[in-house]
This record gives sequence, C-alpha cells and structure tokens, in this order.
Amino acid sequence: AALNGFQIDVQLNIMSFLSPQDLCRLGSTSCYWRAAVQDPLLWRYFLLRDLPSWTSIDGKSLPDEEIFNKAFSEVGDNALYDYMAVYKRSCPQGRRSLKSIRPRYGTVTSFLQSLVTQAEPRFAMFGPGLEELDNSLVQKMMTCPEILLVAGLPHRQIHGIGSGVSFQFNNNQKFNIVTLYSTTSVERRRAREEQAVAVNKMFYQENSTVGNQQAMHYSVIAQVRKVCEVVDGFIYVANAEAHREHDRQEELAHILAMIDPALGPPNRPLLVLSCVSHVGVKRIPCVYVAHQLQLNLLHRPWMMQDTVAATLDGLLNGLEWLLEEANCKSAQ
Repeated sequence: AALNGFQIDVQLNIMSFLSPQDLCRLGSTSCYWRAAVQDPLLWRYFLLRDLPSWTSIDGKSLPDEEIFNKAFSEVGDNALYDYMAVYKRSCPQGRRSLKSIRPRYGTVTSFLQSLVTQAEPRFAMFGPGLEELDNSLVQKMMTCPEILLVAGLPHRQIHGIGSGVSFQFNNNQKFNIVTLYSTTSVERRRAREEQAVAVNKMFYQENSTVGNQQAMHYSVIAQVRKVCEVVDGFIYVANAEAHREHDRQEELAHILAMIDPALGPPNRPLLVLSCVSHVGVKRIPCVYVAHQLQLNLLHRPWMMQDTVAATLDGLLNGLEWLLEEANCKSAQ
C-alpha cells in the first residue's frame, strides 16, 4: 500500500508539469488516464497556480472563494468541489470555447438585429479608476482612433450632466458612454497632487441597520439618478494597482447604489474594468478583485476585465461583452 501511494504521488508530481490542455488530451486516450487526470488535488493546484494570470472573469465562471481559503484536507465533501470542472469553466480559454459552441440561431439573430436601426446603447461609466490613476483612461479613449473611434462629441445635456461621447466599435456598432466623476476636475486634480481622497459627491449615505450592525448604504443624487434610469448598462472602473489602499466595501456600496433595481431594469449588465495606469504597475489579479468587491452578490450579468489605461489593453474585450449583453437584453 505504501508503494502504491508513493507511485501515485510520483505520478501526480509528473502530471503537474503538463499543461491542463495536455492533461485533457491524455485523459482521452484510455479509461485509466481519464480517471488519473481527474485527481482533485492536481486540479486544485492548477487552479491556484493559474488564476492570478487570468485577465477576465464573469458571473458564470467566478470560482467559489471558499475553495481558496481552506486547505484541501479541510474541505468537507470533496465531491462538492470538482476542481477540474471549475478550472475548465473559469479559465478564459474554456469560456471562449463554450462561447464558440453556442447555437447557430444565435448568430442569425445577431445578424437580423443588425439590420434593424436601433438607438445607440448608452452606458454610465464611473469608479475610482477614472480619477486615481496616473494615466487617464477617458483621455486615452478619446485620442486613440486606431483602437476606439470617437463617433460624436457631447452636444446636449441629460438632466444637467453631459450627454456622453459616442464611440464606434470595430464592427461599426455605435454606443454612448456617459462618464460620471465624483467631483469637479479642479477638486480631482488637487486630490491627486495632495495624494488625498476627495469626497464623492455622486452619493449620499443613508442609515441602514442589518441585524444589530450598522450597514453602509448609499443613494445617488438626483442628477445621477436620472442618468441611471435611461442607460442600458454600467461600466465600473476599479483601481487594481497593488500598491494603493482600497476600500472595497465602500466601492461595493457605490456600485449597489448605481445599479439599484428601483432605478431601472434589474438585468442591465455591469462591466468592471480592473484598471492600472500602465503595463509596469503591479496589479491585483482580477479574480481577487472580483471577490474583494463581492460581485458574486450581484443578481445581474457582470464581467471583470483587466485593462491598462495607457494602452487600452483589454478594453475592447470588455466592451464587446457589454454590447452583446445589452443587445440581448434589448431583444428580449
């Protein structure tokens, strides 16, 4: 028995040098290897090793936080944690393959929708990543036509707030982004120079009690409320730079105030851009940011995408998902 256990340990150690894709191919060769490559300890190792490098995650693929907080021996029922299935569902390659095998009628529906003239989808963009980073995401979006083309500049007001900027995606679809800042440009500049935290004027705090504890609850001001009522989705720009301090609990409270079902349809999608200033900045992996923001509590479609403000890396992937979700909701 001891020899068999040693052989199994050696086998698992050898298999850990293979890629998950190679293991799946190995498992298709025989019944013996199919059983061997499904070892939960091996796939838990792959999951914990690889997820910090994943550049996106969504509400359908976010792994349970409990998987990472407990040692393997502490997980009560290992059958509840099919690490192989979790890995294949969560990794970007697995999600792309699932997307590619969608029913053919989905493509036909998208084509038919493109023949119908529709109003530009409109999205509200907000969050600390718009204001705290050394590079401006909005400025880069406005001045990088080879990545994102500006199709129209603000020319009217929506309840006292700019009507937003129209952009044109690479498939010629136009959409509008209304950018909502927490303070004026002068106050934001002063806060960056003094490395201080500016008071967010988009929200006001209300007293709320859950059980015996005081809960953090915000509502949006009247002007922002009017915007939330007319948009087709939301873009939250999170600061993912590892060297900065983050109050994720307050950020979640702000997100919940913006997407409050009382302000519009509860199924409007939320794109979270996990943003850093430039490539050289150490970032918090997006899976960790998703757990910090407790996005698993949201009852609506959401996706988190790693983004770099200086180069717009990752932005188009996030916008593509957001436009698909918004178009699906408008067609229902």
